[in-house]
Amino acid sequence: MTDESERSPPTDRESPVGRPVIRGDPSLTGDHAERAVSFDPDDPESLERAAETVRRFSENTAGAEDNVYMLRGAAACAALVRGEGSYKAAAERAGGEATVAFIRKWSRVHDLPRAIRRHVAMGAIAPTAAKHIARVGGEARLLLAFAALDHDMTVRTVRTVASAINDDTDVADALAAEGIALGELTLGLPRGVYCRLRRQATLEGVAPGELVAEALDDHLDERHGS
Repeated sequence: MTDESERSPPTDRESPVGRPVIRGDPSLTGDHAERAVSFDPDDPESLERAAETVRRFSENTAGAEDNVYMLRGAAACAALVRGEGSYKAAAERAGGEATVAFIRKWSRVHDLPRAIRRHVAMGAIAPTAAKHIARVGGEARLLLAFAALDHDMTVRTVRTVASAINDDTDVADALAAEGIALGELTLGLPRGVYCRLRRQATLEGVAPGELVAEALDDHLDERHGS
């Protein structure tokens, strides 16, 4: 039997700090991938480049204000914090408009799991929304991110829900307060599958969603074990 903790997806970054896993993927960032910069917190020269990037990022002079640019700035923030040992030391090293709060927020974005950072790179989740998602910990972080995708949540709504979660409100209740049902999404099915699903659900006297959930749970367990 699979332990529940083993089935839970990662809610934090698993790849090394500063490595351009998403930024360096051409399927996500196109031509930007060729120019993806890696920041090594253990390399003095790379750390200096990170400090310069953070300084320019805080002053909004590092380049076009797009998602890839912001992910690069977030990577630089995280690497600088790791290399300097604290947010305060990182802010002092970067200088300019880089504050402790600024560096903390963007470092958290860099520490988001890949499943969320991919959507940031593709433009489906705004970097400003990702900053609020990153304030939330554990499974709620993923659930908030996916709800934002499924319901086209505004940055303001994401911020409101994140604040409620951090005030010990359950993620489902926090979303419900904004009129959003956790776990609801629209799926497009091939005609034949749709017909079979509806027929089987009727014969078993259950909602179609129950059969879909059961089938997906088994399928994902098989993929996890392969």
